[in-house]
Amino acid sequence: MYEAVIGLEVHLHLRTRTKMFSGCRADYYGAEPNTFTDPLTLGLPGTLPTINQEAVELALMFGLALNCDVEGFTQFHRKNYFYPDAPKNYQISQYDRPIARDGFVEVMGRRIGIKRAHLEDDAGKLIHPTYAPYSLLDLNRAGMPLIEMVTEADLRTPEEAREFLSLIRSVAQALGVSDANPEEGQMRCDVNVSIHKPGEPWGTKVEVKNLNSFKSVARSLEYEIARQTRVLENGGKINQDTMGWDEGGQKTYLMRTKEGEADYRYFPEPDLPPLNITREWIETVRAKMPELPANKKARLVALGVKEADAHAISHDVGLSRFLDEALQSGADAQKLANWLLGDVAGWLAARELEVFASKLVPAHLAALVKLIDNGAISGKMGKDLLPELMEGADPEALVKERGLSVVTDTSAIEAAVDRAITANSTAVAQFKAGNAKAMNALFGPVMRELGGKAKPELVRDVLTRKLGEA
Repeated sequence: MYEAVIGLEVHLHLRTRTKMFSGCRADYYGAEPNTFTDPLTLGLPGTLPTINQEAVELALMFGLALNCDVEGFTQFHRKNYFYPDAPKNYQISQYDRPIARDGFVEVMGRRIGIKRAHLEDDAGKLIHPTYAPYSLLDLNRAGMPLIEMVTEADLRTPEEAREFLSLIRSVAQALGVSDANPEEGQMRCDVNVSIHKPGEPWGTKVEVKNLNSFKSVARSLEYEIARQTRVLENGGKINQDTMGWDEGGQKTYLMRTKEGEADYRYFPEPDLPPLNITREWIETVRAKMPELPANKKARLVALGVKEADAHAISHDVGLSRFLDEALQSGADAQKLANWLLGDVAGWLAARELEVFASKLVPAHLAALVKLIDNGAISGKMGKDLLPELMEGADPEALVKERGLSVVTDTSAIEAAVDRAITANSTAVAQFKAGNAKAMNALFGPVMRELGGKAKPELVRDVLTRKLGEA
């Protein structure tokens, strides 16, 4: 029986106004190729980089959220390599003095170490047209501020890896550090995985590059663990290979075999000064930090929200912000969570929308919960009204305009119950014979006669009493 050893390298685009080392705008997504460039991005002679302070402070905030050591001396280096998507023929990165180091996060009850997180500028993007004998180059992404975070080899299962990435994304989004949207290339991941038998030395690691979804990370790990297991069980040897992931075929494929570590010829960037991260600077950044998902989860649990629901909401920036706004209206936290994770989530999923992309108003959802709580309308009425709330309607106005208030007039309910009992003698006999479910044959007609407006609990109480007297 083999067990896996997994480490991740996560790349996050920072949410800044400009690129990492120049004043070129950073909001390039969706733009025509090569329209967000400048002389530095293009690697033209005579250009000089300048450090983006906003990017540095976002990286500090991210490092603090991951319990990293960020104080002291940090420095940029040149990482030399020659790729078509790197016009300078080098990348400005950080080598032995990263901005954040030696941190950790808790995932599924286990502590996962963060080895380092460093700042760098991103490369451009090569596009390979199908069957074409050439590639296209888009430099809009080149120079974007990027955090590369490297974990210790502390993960053990694909599920842990996926949960870790979900946590990192929620932290980055909660802080406003990054949109962390894999579909837009703002969050990418490489995985390193080896297998060994318990008690034996770790095996040879294999790297899987450029995974752009959490699902791909989990599935590539599942495939690679199974592949390495087959190789070893058949007497083969694992090579230190770099693999790609074939999404269509759901399998890894060989990109290149490593014969040794790449020599990037790092040296300190001569055109940028070292930075000294002081305690005062750190506290200034810490004071700007919003609530982290773990703290939000604990707060929601203290308000009476079930732990699983609090976890789901606290890891979704949109839902958690929406819930916080709805809570200001004084509605019950768990009942709000039920709506957000149930009917509201279903409506949004059917339309592939986030909650703030709909017209649902937090105060309106809170008002709906309170209308049901105080007995003004039934839960079924609330569900019937929800589609209109999702388009911006006020539930209190709808109830008033349509006369939807719940029938609580006992005499009206009793009269309807009497008529149902008279018309359904078979159901009455079955109930008296001990079949409790026979009451449902009476409950339905009563509710229909009252237009679905009667309070269900009150109808059942009257039915129970009347059947006992019949």
